[in-house]
Amino acid sequence: MFTGIVEEIGKISIIKAVAGGKRIRISASGILCDISVNDSICVNGVCLTVINIEDNGFWVDAVGATLEKSTFNKIQLSSYVNLERALKFSDRLGGHIVQGHINGTGIITGIRKLGDNYQITVNVPGELEKYLVDEGSIAIDGISLTIAGLNGSDVGISVIPHTWNNTTIRFKHVGSMVNIEIDILAKYIDKLISNKKSNQKKNLSEDLLKELGY
Repeated sequence: MFTGIVEEIGKISIIKAVAGGKRIRISASGILCDISVNDSICVNGVCLTVINIEDNGFWVDAVGATLEKSTFNKIQLSSYVNLERALKFSDRLGGHIVQGHINGTGIITGIRKLGDNYQITVNVPGELEKYLVDEGSIAIDGISLTIAGLNGSDVGISVIPHTWNNTTIRFKHVGSMVNIEIDILAKYIDKLISNKKSNQKKNLSEDLLKELGY
């Protein structure tokens, strides 16, 4: 589990084809002091397992659903990625709960500077709309962000200078593809409501059958 608070910007230095996916080397420095093989690392919002560690980087594998659902199917050499180590019990939850399980990809459709901040608009898959609310949380490329406005499948995000300067979002442009993870709490609430409606329909059907003498 992660918080969406990016610790370091890494750089893709090697990409190798392996059975079912890609083996990727990520150049990094700061987080290397406290990671081990088999640790989980959030890379641009995707939870990946460390398979090897070197002096100035580490290796991960991206396979299967990761490639299908995320931007990793198009990742390129020398591209920058957001990095976050897994949350410890003693850590503060500075952002929101981020699982590292991508729900889909979005496209940046607008970037504009408003004073010291930046207004980013991201078009997300239509099936995710129901999980989004004004002032709710969303993870974009692993960054915990607050929704500033909604217009259908267009999501407005206000990015403060610290986030802009310390994440990969400053390298994005209109047309850039980003990983999207919706707030897991929204999915739980949707599931509870769906189950309640289903049970209500079931009870109504049983009562109706009894009234009809069945």
